[in-house]
Amino acid sequence: MPIQLRAPCKINLLLNILGRRPDGFHQLETIMWPVPVFDELEIAAAPEGISFLCSDDTLPTDSSNLVVRAAEAFLQRTHIRSGVRIRLQKNIPVAAGLGGGSSDAAQTIVGLNRLFGEPFDAAALHDLAASLGSDVPFFLNPAPALATGRGEQIKHLGQFEVLEQLWLFLVYPGFGVSTRWAYQALQRFPTALNGTPGRAERMVSLLQQGDLHAAMSELYNALESPVLAKFPILQLYQEFLRETGAVAAMMSGSGSSTFAFFLDQNTAARVQTSFLERFGSSCWTRVVPVRFTPEDLKNYTQRHK
Repeated sequence: MPIQLRAPCKINLLLNILGRRPDGFHQLETIMWPVPVFDELEIAAAPEGISFLCSDDTLPTDSSNLVVRAAEAFLQRTHIRSGVRIRLQKNIPVAAGLGGGSSDAAQTIVGLNRLFGEPFDAAALHDLAASLGSDVPFFLNPAPALATGRGEQIKHLGQFEVLEQLWLFLVYPGFGVSTRWAYQALQRFPTALNGTPGRAERMVSLLQQGDLHAAMSELYNALESPVLAKFPILQLYQEFLRETGAVAAMMSGSGSSTFAFFLDQNTAARVQTSFLERFGSSCWTRVVPVRFTPEDLKNYTQRHK
């Protein structure tokens, strides 16, 4: 029986870079929030090899794809000789700062672990996920979290009541931003590259206190410095969203997606219509509730038509 899983995306409420590490990665503190927009995975055993099919024919299907690398690493570490068949329905934009590829990889190893009788415990899954990418461990158990180190050290935060009634507007402009380029370009912005520690804990405290507007004023993404300089259209997106009723707007991760918080669904939907009229219908947009629960992962739905 094939295993079906949903792979959510994420936004970063805060992404504070604390300098470059000796190993070449960047030290950071970030608040990651899962978002109920999903890729869909189907995983089944096969006689041999790794078969990977993806609905997006622009994506590679060999070991340059993170899903395939995740499957290879899992089978190698467990010494399982059976093959697997993986199908991916890609609904999350690529190179968008939403973590879709990392989420797909995380759910791949979760699904394989379930398929083969759970040979890995939680700690082993985390180690495998961390070896695949900095964001991958977060998606093993997607819940609001404070991530530190290079992003692989996860501290779950629980829900924040002050955010639970809000609605989220997401927009992807139709072009991606290379994460590698964004971090390399950060060298030209020393203040953003060497941020002050403690911003994430301050924002968490404000969210726990229920002070929405104070917390929203703490939204920060160090990678906006290079990305908005190169792609000023993303700055125009933010300005438009704030002017039309958003509580706050910011770029997610290394871009190119922008997110905005709204107090109610009707306002978010109205602004979505206005946004597409202003900037063009070729943009990918979604309006979804901010609240994310474990049931969102369990309620698998059929592929989008």
